[in-house]
Amino acid sequence: MPPPIDRLSTLLEHFRVRAHLFHAGPLCGTTHFAAQPGRGFLHVLKRGEMALSHRAANGRRQRVQVNEPSLLFYPRPLAHDFHNAPVDGADFTCATLDFDGGDTNPLVQALPPVVLLPLAAVPGLEPALGLLFAETEALRCGSRLLADRMFEVVLIQLLRWLVDHPQQAGVPAGLITGLSDERLARVLVAMHERPGEAWGLARMAACAGMSRSALAVHFKAVVGQTPADYLAHWRLTLAQSQLRQGRPIKAIATDLGYANASALSRLFTQKLGTSPRQWRDSVAA
Repeated sequence: MPPPIDRLSTLLEHFRVRAHLFHAGPLCGTTHFAAQPGRGFLHVLKRGEMALSHRAANGRRQRVQVNEPSLLFYPRPLAHDFHNAPVDGADFTCATLDFDGGDTNPLVQALPPVVLLPLAAVPGLEPALGLLFAETEALRCGSRLLADRMFEVVLIQLLRWLVDHPQQAGVPAGLITGLSDERLARVLVAMHERPGEAWGLARMAACAGMSRSALAVHFKAVVGQTPADYLAHWRLTLAQSQLRQGRPIKAIATDLGYANASALSRLFTQKLGTSPRQWRDSVAA
């Protein structure tokens, strides 16, 4: 049996997420959370009942009743409202989430618009939530920073659960569903860790323990892209991240396995409609 692999650490090292506590306590009446570019939300309903509403993908207003302690995760900008009793409303701890790369963050792209889960459904949450609540209920030195870090721990535990239960969470075909597949996960993690190496279909198939034809069909069905398209997209996503950090294009091209900067620039322009330099300048502006 192949040894277990870490399916999330490399992703989170390349594309960090930072949590910022902004509310702890009851919410009464209607509370509106506006959509902000590149920002998500993670809410923990500690006590009480509530209704939440937001616009579904079809544009219709969707309203959901929540009757038990739950996690509410909005990975992408999506305006939403909480509707609580006018007096003695439900008790919350809430954080904003800033993902490196914003909407281009591969995890953000792979997740559904909203995830709603009872706290009891996610194993291992209790110790992290206990420390999070302790830090938000009493003001002590460093409480805000520690609460931010504990929210990030809660998010990682939630992501673990999503990788293990993509169908139950309504995760669409993509990165998360690929990581949930034992054979494809070995290929994806290897490409994530070593994107500059020569990843032909034969090498990917050997990594997965499958034939080339079987890998090609299975990868497309589970991830929604061909293996070559996924690799190109992953490299371009890394290139965008490194351009934001100010790295020179030539160095990026070398690290990602391109013969020269021109080869990277051609693919970048073909896929994104702009050259790396123009893209970097537009982001800086």
